[in-house]
Amino acid sequence: MEFKAPLHKATLIKRYKRFLADIVTENGDEITIHCANTGSMMNCMVPNGEIWYEPSSDPNRKTKGSWILSATPQGRLACINTHLANTLVEEALYDGVITELADFTKLKREVKYGTENSKIDFYLEYEDRTVYLEVKSVTLGFDDSNIAAFPDAVTIRGAKHLRELANVQADNIEAYILYCVNLSGIEGVRVASEIDPAYAAAFEEAITNGVKPLVYGTQISNESIRISHSLPFIHN
Repeated sequence: MEFKAPLHKATLIKRYKRFLADIVTENGDEITIHCANTGSMMNCMVPNGEIWYEPSSDPNRKTKGSWILSATPQGRLACINTHLANTLVEEALYDGVITELADFTKLKREVKYGTENSKIDFYLEYEDRTVYLEVKSVTLGFDDSNIAAFPDAVTIRGAKHLRELANVQADNIEAYILYCVNLSGIEGVRVASEIDPAYAAAFEEAITNGVKPLVYGTQISNESIRISHSLPFIHN
């Protein structure tokens, strides 16, 4: 996925009220931009550190742009805009990059399913099977390891999605959860049981019931981001 234009570099002042961030542009202007990330963004930002944003020219918009990339305390590059993960996965599905899910005959997004009022990110049809695919954006890295983790905060919604995936499986119906690693320099992904034990328990139950985990890494720059390679899932 190419960004609309090369992103602008800036210095982060602070993130607050979850969806807002104050920054200083390269011209020295202090502006407020939108942060499309509902998580804690643990280890995703450095006070007075570098970020990259997409400016907006809309005079009616309350913020002056959208925060896209961040330099992490570990010196990695993170795409913190979680809304982009599904777009990246859709692009990779059509390009055949996600080899486990290649050769589908139909793709639908945001399809209602399950018993807990859920929507699946991707519904895929094949000649001999149907696949339900849930996508999670991974940005939590650590100082002492090249293994990233999910989630970065307690996620009741994430545990619900795992239950729904486990329950939807039947003859010729498969369920997958794909961890899209929007963080450079990562060699695998694990569940962050130390952050959300309930999610970890739901994950183990889902895997026991046949839900299949996939992990894919990305190539990130201030001009583009794309899913590029498979990574291992690391069981705790």
